[in-house]
Amino acid sequence: MKKIIFALLFVLTANVNAIAQAILPTTWSFTTTGLPTGWTQTGTAFYTASGATPPACKFDNTGDMVTINFASNPGNLTYYIAGNSFAGGTFLVEESVTGAVWTTLHTFTTMPAGTYTLFTDVPASASRYIRFNYSNKVTGNVGLDDVTIAAGAAGPAQEINVKQGTATIVNGGTYSASSPVSTLLPTTFTIENLGTTNTLNVASVNITGPAASDFTVGSAPTTIAALSTGNLVINFTPSVAGTRNAVITINSDDTDEPAYVINFNGIGGSFATEPTAQSTSLTFSSIKSYRFTGTFTSAVGSPDGYIVLRRTGSAVADIPADGTVYQRGDVIGSSSVLMSGTGTTFAPLNIVASTNYHFAVFTYNGTGSFRNYLTASPLTAMATSSGSMQPVSYYSTVSTASASFVTDLHNKINPHTQQFYSNYGTKLVALFAARDTIGDQRVLTCVYSGQEQVYTEPFDWTSNDFSREHTYCHNWMPTNPASGLPEYDDYHHLFPTNQSDANAVRSNYPLGEVVTASYTYLGCKLGTDASGNIVFEPRDAQKGDAARALFYEATCYNGVSGNNWSFPNPISGTIPYGQDQNLLKRWHYQDPPSSYEIARNDFVDSLQNNRNPFVDSVQYACYIDFTTMTKISGMPAPCNTASIADYNTNNDLISFAPNPNNGTFTTYYTSAKEQKVSMKLFDVTGRIVYTDELKVNTGSNSIQMKIEDLNKGIYLFEFTTQRGKQVVKLVID
Repeated sequence: MKKIIFALLFVLTANVNAIAQAILPTTWSFTTTGLPTGWTQTGTAFYTASGATPPACKFDNTGDMVTINFASNPGNLTYYIAGNSFAGGTFLVEESVTGAVWTTLHTFTTMPAGTYTLFTDVPASASRYIRFNYSNKVTGNVGLDDVTIAAGAAGPAQEINVKQGTATIVNGGTYSASSPVSTLLPTTFTIENLGTTNTLNVASVNITGPAASDFTVGSAPTTIAALSTGNLVINFTPSVAGTRNAVITINSDDTDEPAYVINFNGIGGSFATEPTAQSTSLTFSSIKSYRFTGTFTSAVGSPDGYIVLRRTGSAVADIPADGTVYQRGDVIGSSSVLMSGTGTTFAPLNIVASTNYHFAVFTYNGTGSFRNYLTASPLTAMATSSGSMQPVSYYSTVSTASASFVTDLHNKINPHTQQFYSNYGTKLVALFAARDTIGDQRVLTCVYSGQEQVYTEPFDWTSNDFSREHTYCHNWMPTNPASGLPEYDDYHHLFPTNQSDANAVRSNYPLGEVVTASYTYLGCKLGTDASGNIVFEPRDAQKGDAARALFYEATCYNGVSGNNWSFPNPISGTIPYGQDQNLLKRWHYQDPPSSYEIARNDFVDSLQNNRNPFVDSVQYACYIDFTTMTKISGMPAPCNTASIADYNTNNDLISFAPNPNNGTFTTYYTSAKEQKVSMKLFDVTGRIVYTDELKVNTGSNSIQMKIEDLNKGIYLFEFTTQRGKQVVKLVID
C-alpha cells in the first residue's frame, strides 16, 4: 500500500471496518468449496471423511475458531460436535453483540468421543456474532459439522441500520477518513429503517470524543419510514495534523439499539498521530529447540498496535514505512514481519536448534494507509533456541558394547505414541516445517528437490501436488499394506515432497548416487549408479536426513509381529537389487544432523514420545548391519574415519550459537560438576584441526570462542571429560 499524495486540493481516502453479514437462517456443512457470507475461519482445517455429513470442520490447535456474523435476531443455534482423543482442554461456543466482547453459550471440557452429537443453544436476541473457539487444547482434536443459526422472531416494527456507501457499519464499528488540515470533508451515512411497519424516529445525533470540535452534523433525518432510508451528513474539518477521533451517537426509538454508535477515525493530513512511546520488557519463555514464546509490555499511551520484525543471526536494523500495512511474512530489508496487530505475545515459526533470533517491536497508530509508525528506539531483544533436548538418561539402557544393542535400541524407541498420517499437515507442516512468506502466506520445501511451495493456510496436499513421502518405502515394509499402522504413520520418516516431480519419480527405487541421469528436477535426479542400477538421488541437504530416517524405521519396527525390517534385497521383481547401506552410512557421516534436523527430532519426540537415535548419536548406525539387522562388532569405514565415540557417553548439555558461524561463536556448556574438558575439532576427513582445554563450573557456562583459518564446511567438536565423550556438529559458513 502506498502513501497518500495530496494533489490540487486533496485526494480523499477512506475505509470502513465492516464485513458482509449472513442473512438468517444460515447454515454450513463445511464443504471445502468456500465459506458462506458472514462466516470466517481461523486456523481450522477439514475432516474430509468424517462428520455428521462428511466433510466436517477440524479444530486442531489452541485459537482455532469459526465465527459467524449475521444481520438480524437469531433463533436457535444447532450443531454437531465430536472429539478425537479430546481430553483436558476447553472448547467454547460464544456469542457477541459487537464482535468485541464475548459471552459463553456452551463450555465443553468433555466431548462426545468419535460420534457426532447434536447440540442446541439459544443465543440472545441482540447477538450478531456466534463463535466456535478451541480456547485451550491439551490433547486431541474437535470436529464440528452442520451448523445452523435459525431466524429469530420478527424484530421490532422499527429497526435501525447504518451504511457508508454499500458497507454496513455495525453498532460500535469504526469508519476512517482523511482530509488536509483545515479542509472540510462531508461524509454521508445512510440510515436504514429495516422495520416493516413503523416509522423510525431519530431524536438526535450527538458528537463526543477527544476531537469532537473538528466534527459537526451537516444534516440529519428526524423520521424514516418503514423500509426506507435517510441521509446523515457529518462534516469533518481537521484543525491539526494527525489523529482526530470522535464518537457519533444516533439516538432513536429502535427498541434494541436506541443508541447507535459510530467511531469516526478522522485523520488530518496523511497519517495518524505517531505514538509517543515504544513497548517495554520483551522476554522469552518455554524456550525449546523448535519453539519459544515472546511477550512484551504494552506501550504507554495505548497505541493502536504493534509490528514485530525478526532477523536470524544479526540485530534488526530495518524499520517499517509509514502508510504501509504489513502482513506476517512480508520482508522489510533483511528482516521479516513476524506479527502486526494488537497482541503482545508471539510464537515464531521456523525455529531451529542453537540459533540466535533477534526481534524489534515498533508501535503504530492508524489503520490502512493512515498508519504511522514510531521508528525511533524500538524495543529489541534476542532469543537463543536450545540445543538438543535429548533427556540426559534417555539412552541409559542402551550400550554399543552390549550384544543386545540392536534389540535394546529398538525397545527404547518402540512402542511410542502413534500419530496419524492424516494429521501430518496440521501438526508437522503447520507447527514446524512451514515458514512464513510474503502476504501472510506460508512456504513448504520439498525435501528431495528443494522446491519451495507457497500456499495459503490450511495446506492442501492435492491442490499443491505434494505428498507425505515414506523414506522407507511403503512397498518395502514387511507389513505392506500398512496404512493405519504405526510404521506407516511414523513422522520420523515422513517428509513433505512434490508428488509428481519427485515422489512419484523415486517410486520404490533405492537411494543412491546417480552417474548417468535419465531425469532431473531441481536438486534431485533419477538414473543409473556406478553399478548400472537405477537409483534415486535426493538433493545434498537431505542425504544424511534420509539415511537416518531409513536407519530409524528399520530399527524401530524390526521384530514387530515377527517381521525382519532389514533393507530389502531384491526390492521387487522389477528392482532386482537393494538399498546400499554403506552409501547411506557415508551420507550419514558426511551430512551430520543440522540444527534443523535436531529441532525436528525434538519436535517429533514431543508428539510421539520417542526419538530418532541416529540423530542423537553419530555412531549408532556403525554398529548395525541393516541387511540383517544384527550388531556389528567393530566400526567399518566410513564410520570409523574420525574414531569418534557415541554422543551420549558424556551427559553434559552442549550447544553453539550462532551455528552456522564464521569461527566466532559462544559455547553453552551445562555441566553436572566443576571439571576440565578436553576439546578436539575434526573436519570431515577425520583430521584434527583444533585442540584446547577449558575449565567449566557446575551449572551453565558461556564460553566465547574464536577459531581462525577454518574453511567453510561441517566439523565435529569432541568434548571429553572423565564422564565420557560427546560430539556436537559445528558449521562454518
